[in-house]
Amino acid sequence: MNYLIALDLDGTLTNERKEITPRTKDVLMRLQRQGARLCLASGRPPYGMRPLAEQLHMAEYGGILLCYNGGHVEECATGRVLTEHTLDERLLPRLVEWQHESGMTLMTYHGDTIYTEKPKDEYVARSSRNNKMRVEGVADFVRDTPRPLNKCLMVGNPAVVAEWEQRMADEMGDRMHILHSTPYFIELLPPGIDKGAAIEAVVHHCGLTRDSLIAFGDSHNDIDMLCVAAVGVAMGNAEEEVKRAATHVTLSNEEDGVAVFLQSFNPSIL
Repeated sequence: MNYLIALDLDGTLTNERKEITPRTKDVLMRLQRQGARLCLASGRPPYGMRPLAEQLHMAEYGGILLCYNGGHVEECATGRVLTEHTLDERLLPRLVEWQHESGMTLMTYHGDTIYTEKPKDEYVARSSRNNKMRVEGVADFVRDTPRPLNKCLMVGNPAVVAEWEQRMADEMGDRMHILHSTPYFIELLPPGIDKGAAIEAVVHHCGLTRDSLIAFGDSHNDIDMLCVAAVGVAMGNAEEEVKRAATHVTLSNEEDGVAVFLQSFNPSIL
């Protein structure tokens, strides 16, 4: 079975407790043993994705991690980096100004740590829990954050995020890729970085074609990936725009939507 199965994490592969359920794990393990390869595709940093890859034994089956929405791609078995893109550091002072103007919080990932000038922010704490990363407060974001930076995030109240995502894109959309991955996260990425372009490169790396790609997602940053795939599956809990872009809609992440769809798609793993 020469399939590549691309899986968003939060709201897709994992349930609301950020866990892979036993049923979903069993189905994915069966498919890997039959020859399928997995690609975890997320805005998360590598550190926040590797434990899930280990649960699925992806290193044994040629799995791939697509991190930072495609800004960093690596092989599970070897750790070899296939793709690496970083933000233009000259943009960082403007990001700090946006933080002050909007009241949101600017943060970034590096290694096992989240860096921010506002370490007590509730949305920073949420990201820390999801990725099992520690938080380090810095006095000056531009001066004190380690390099390179694959991406930054602006996090805050969903009503503020909705307003500022467009304002940021209008001002600097030609120098960064700006999108939301959850209602409270704005992703600030190098230009041209998205899951769609990245998963196409992964498909080519695996010696496959788009006809072999099955992709699952639930949020706005998954749309490009679902459109690239021959089989693009939106979760039952997905945003309506995501469902419209998909070829199929499955049950929610709380109802083992990934496993349910894959078992219907390939009855041999029932």
